[in-house]
Amino acid sequence: QVHLVESGGGLVMAGGSLRLSCAASGSTFGWFVMGWFRQAPGKEREFVAAVTWSGATTHADSVKGRFTISRDNAKNTVYLQMNSLKPEDTAVYYCAATGKVALRRGEGDYDYWGQGTQVTVSS
Repeated sequence: QVHLVESGGGLVMAGGSLRLSCAASGSTFGWFVMGWFRQAPGKEREFVAAVTWSGATTHADSVKGRFTISRDNAKNTVYLQMNSLKPEDTAVYYCAATGKVALRRGEGDYDYWGQGTQVTVSS
């Protein structure tokens, strides 16, 4: 069992930056592939980025070059550094974890979810 708690969301102007954090507890964090998803109002939840225990990453095309996922296994924490934010990045951002070993982009591949943190980008 894994318990995930996101933090770091907020209101930022277009072009600004935010760093989201996701603290994990309850199991061996280092074994899990960690991911970030987001859901904008009226839209389905979509994949943003994922990172393996060893630091291999994948990012959605819509955020590639602007967002960077990383993790600190010693702190049981995964991060999402978001730069050059756009109004279309406005969404609730969710942290997720899966016991599967390879990078995963599908929502259904993830077993554990945080409660989400709101990111609002004003134009």
